[in-house]
Amino acid sequence: MSYITKPSARHPGLKTNSLGLSIRDYEGSMSTLCAGCGHDSVTAALVQTFFELELEPHMVAKLSGIGCSSKTPTYFLSEAHGFNSVHGRMPSIAAGANAANKGLTYVGISGDGDSLSIGLGQFCHVVRRNVDMVYVLENNGVYGLTKGQFSASADIGSKSKKGEVNQQGPIDPVNVALTLGATFVARSFSGDKQQLIPILKAAFAHKGFAFVDVISPCVTFNDHVGSTKSYAYTRVHSQEVIETDFVPLRREIKTKYDKGTTRAVKLHDGSTVHLSKVSEDYDPTDRRAVIEYLGGVVAKGQVPTGLLYLAEAGHDMHEFEGTVEKPLVDIPYGDLCPGSEALADLQKEWW
Repeated sequence: MSYITKPSARHPGLKTNSLGLSIRDYEGSMSTLCAGCGHDSVTAALVQTFFELELEPHMVAKLSGIGCSSKTPTYFLSEAHGFNSVHGRMPSIAAGANAANKGLTYVGISGDGDSLSIGLGQFCHVVRRNVDMVYVLENNGVYGLTKGQFSASADIGSKSKKGEVNQQGPIDPVNVALTLGATFVARSFSGDKQQLIPILKAAFAHKGFAFVDVISPCVTFNDHVGSTKSYAYTRVHSQEVIETDFVPLRREIKTKYDKGTTRAVKLHDGSTVHLSKVSEDYDPTDRRAVIEYLGGVVAKGQVPTGLLYLAEAGHDMHEFEGTVEKPLVDIPYGDLCPGSEALADLQKEWW
């Protein structure tokens, strides 16, 4: 259904920003994700963020890998540049594109399977290079495109669609980013736009690598053993004419709670996630204190959310490499590659 365009009709009173663009101008194709998917909530938050920041769509580059999360860029900024890479390789594409044209605003969309399994090494290096981009990880704990296997972020004791219990410890992307020296680290919940949108705004304003982990529930793999309406029961007892899947419609999960408090959010499968929003006096600039705080919150069985860490000082990839001020893509080819004579002169100078 990604080929189905949204209706062009617009409400005459639709608000526009200083660029003369309405929020519809920041949207993309119709979503083909399951109804109620947390990823669509993240898309809505991104659309609102771009609109309020008054970014020019053609000055944005959106990149992704493979997975339900990596379909998300299709659903926002249809007029932006885009690149959908192979599984886990989005960070390399982002680094290369940024190296060639630092004049664009870069946003990478990934998932826990894409970033924390096959793409973990790539993720580590895009953090340490401090590539100037916003990296959104839509975290649902499963491989949604391949029938709900546990991802590397699944908690110990989590039950799969088939009733299997995960016995392996999770990789916490927030702790990984902090350990590798990320200069902006945040986490939110897909249904908490009151928190998520300001975090995204801050991330786009940050110079360097900005990491935003978003807990984004999967609505598809929530049936249970014993239900006569479950996938397993239906496939065993039905007389199949054609092979098809049906995903029941679900409502978007939303929540709202104050800073310094916790909130229990019930998910579609009946399980509960306990969100803990950082307090007003929380200091996100002390890396050691942040790591200690995260450990304490996780020990209580809660998920910390908010701007978790921020380092204002630091150099991005271009400053590390000493590139010229002008984007490489705008430099004439003759200057980038002056020929063999210039190379020979350089060799004489250094050798």
